[in-house]
Amino acid sequence: MSDAKTLYVIVCAAGPAGDVGVLIDHAHERGWTVQVIATPAALTFIDPEALEKQTGRPVRSHHRKAGSPRSPKADAIIIAPASFNTVNKLANGIADTYALDVANEAIGLGIPVVILPFVNSAYANRIPFQHSVKSLREEGVPVLIGPGAFEPHEAGSGAGTHATFPWTRALESLASR
Repeated sequence: MSDAKTLYVIVCAAGPAGDVGVLIDHAHERGWTVQVIATPAALTFIDPEALEKQTGRPVRSHHRKAGSPRSPKADAIIIAPASFNTVNKLANGIADTYALDVANEAIGLGIPVVILPFVNSAYANRIPFQHSVKSLREEGVPVLIGPGAFEPHEAGSGAGTHATFPWTRALESLASR
């Protein structure tokens, strides 16, 4: 797959993060090479060793040291599951983690970025979050929340929704761009 396109999957500390391998499998089936980037908080939600075996690439969560190998350039990025924090920070141009730095720069470069959030209805009802979603969409970044995408669950009930998280919806959104 030397001519395969590279998909960055940015995983955040949100409920279904431990199942991000599902998204990676579907991406591989569609011919993508996958580079996983985890927010520092997401590292406790995922199994970096298993993801490294699955992708053939190290999971990145910090900027590389000078002289260390670079990741292949991204042809597209999926942020999933995207946390309340990440959506709000990204919409406001905050780049205080490697994952946010990569995503902010990609948006500025015009690299396709798709965001698949995982938030409860209390967070989704917050005006700052609604403004963030609107701002990102105005910038051309699909935020897959609402009917036909991710639908927020009631506060305290997220664990029961992990199995139905719509991982493939993010890939479908990329394919339609």
